[in-house]
Amino acid sequence: MKIAMVGQFPPHVGGVGVHIHTLSKELVKQGHEVYVITYPHKDIKDIDGIHVIGTRGLNIPGVRGMMFKMNAKKALEELLEKVDIDIIHGHYLFPAGAAAVEVGKEHGIKTYVTAHGSDMFELYKKQPFMRSPVKKVLKNADVVLAVSNALRHEIIATGVTGIANKTRLSWNSVDVNKFSNEENNSFRDEYKLNDKPIVLFVGNLIKRKNVDSLLEAKKIASSDYYLVVVGDGPLFKKLKNKVEDENIHDVIFTGSRGDVEKIIPSCDVLILPSYSESFGLVLIEALACGKPVIGSNVGGITEIITDDVGLLVNPNKISSIARAIDKMIIDNDFRYVLSLNARNRAMDFSTITIPYDEV
Repeated sequence: MKIAMVGQFPPHVGGVGVHIHTLSKELVKQGHEVYVITYPHKDIKDIDGIHVIGTRGLNIPGVRGMMFKMNAKKALEELLEKVDIDIIHGHYLFPAGAAAVEVGKEHGIKTYVTAHGSDMFELYKKQPFMRSPVKKVLKNADVVLAVSNALRHEIIATGVTGIANKTRLSWNSVDVNKFSNEENNSFRDEYKLNDKPIVLFVGNLIKRKNVDSLLEAKKIASSDYYLVVVGDGPLFKKLKNKVEDENIHDVIFTGSRGDVEKIIPSCDVLILPSYSESFGLVLIEALACGKPVIGSNVGGITEIITDDVGLLVNPNKISSIARAIDKMIIDNDFRYVLSLNARNRAMDFSTITIPYDEV
């Protein structure tokens, strides 16, 4: 079959891109043709047998989304003139999902959309003017996929006619060969961090990810560790300035990195203290590397972290975050037992399930 995907894709960094890439690779492996229409980037190219189509546009907040909806629709229309596409799949309800369902409806092509989390938890819930466009996508899609049960419940709560019957759970998955528990200290060596444990955060530096609370927890921690922050975003400079202005010791900002699978094995624990999170792909990547995890007691995180692999914290309480980190760093036996169970837990998310009825 020929499948057209719409959404974030490498070289763009992020969980949605990883999800599309993983699914697309499996489809190609099974003999299907996959075309991905993604955001503008100077380094767009075909990879792993996947045809990648970059759109035009400006990466300006507020404008980027509307431009991508328009340009993705145009790219889809141009693709349909050349290729008989069987399925269109939009990742993220708006703008990618909107572009996918509008073209799919017009051409009578079955259209799937995947909600990835912040499209419902942030865009829909916190921006009232976006509720109507998001509901329109949910109404017009043939099948709606959610990456966690928490997200599925949010989608059903919109009350869109017939939404419960067409909304399905579709877990994120992890490549357990790429993310392995083989010892790798290359990152420690690169930054000369060989004398203390490492607490690692990986993600976009936005308010929802709650990195500010990680810095506050570092200030009151009883344990001694390096806090490594991997990622970029609008709060990058503000967070770095906070560390310098408040003299918070042993915090390393790496910026965006494309080799997270080489960084995680160097850490002792990975933490994701988000205020809201539909899933938390980096958690299962860390588990696959045999690392214990700490995450907020919210959303899809609670569907990943069990008592035998990690700790749940209250993201609104600095003391809760600090205590969890101290427990992990100070109690070596506790951390070791969790690490023994981590890889097995990751295996629960190692199967790539193709979500299409037609495949």
